[in-house]
Amino acid sequence: MTATRLCSIAIALGTTACIQQMLIDGQIKGTRQGADAVDTIGDYELAKSAAEAGLAQFEGLHRLSPNNDDALFLLTKNWVGYGFAFVDDERERADDDGDRALQDHHQGRALMAYDRAILYGTALLGHRADGYDAAKKTDTTLRAWLRRFDTRADAEALLWTGYAYLVRADLMKSSGATAGIGAVGQLYIGVDMIERSTQLDLGYANFSGLIALATYHARPMVDAQELDQSRQIFETAIARTQRKNLLALVNYARAYACGKGDRKLYERLLEEVLVAADPDPGQRLTNAIAKRRARRYLLPVHEQECGWK
Repeated sequence: MTATRLCSIAIALGTTACIQQMLIDGQIKGTRQGADAVDTIGDYELAKSAAEAGLAQFEGLHRLSPNNDDALFLLTKNWVGYGFAFVDDERERADDDGDRALQDHHQGRALMAYDRAILYGTALLGHRADGYDAAKKTDTTLRAWLRRFDTRADAEALLWTGYAYLVRADLMKSSGATAGIGAVGQLYIGVDMIERSTQLDLGYANFSGLIALATYHARPMVDAQELDQSRQIFETAIARTQRKNLLALVNYARAYACGKGDRKLYERLLEEVLVAADPDPGQRLTNAIAKRRARRYLLPVHEQECGWK
């Protein structure tokens, strides 16, 4: 018998605890339905403040209703989004300024955000299919477990949980510490989750899953065949989004063009981002982040990271 049904019976008997729980769950559901409104805000600083306030609210709602799937989803998506869009931005700026202590500080903050996203995301996935801890031990067992997810709604939880694994591994890979090696060793978890997400709903979140996979296939030290696979996926994602998702262009430049050594493509893509007006009002925040990064990645210090002088 569902919790709602039990509460309905309890309401008839005059129990107030379930009434309070239903009100809380209703508030969480409404919060999730309206949460995407922030994506239409192109003011980066305002969006950052909203994200910080939202996370505090979502953590409180989760405390009040720890098994609520909507609260777990909001925490998963927003922790990984906050870490990527805002904290990692501060880390990169500290790196550009040569402030190693501040860079390390922001790296710790970003890792905390990704860890929390994974914590909540795997809890949410566990509500839909048990056995995750055993399944994640190998790529084969994980892929078999992921076949238990078969709805477009599952694609949402899989995307953000998988994305948290990917960006955490990318952030930790250069540390050389045991924790960093462990995170990189779990990279397949994020890839498998995102691949399953795209199988269920390719266009979810403006093809973010496809863009993440294209970026993954252009990681350092891949062979020419996999790098070409990255190019093909990027071209597909950019065509599908009609060049309106500017982060796709930024990632194409930073991952593929930089790895390929194609300076002309690199600069052309980033300059296209900078001159774009308002290609999609529903992606203003994403595109504001893209413009901010494109401007930074055209600086000499970042072009030198691609081996150019």
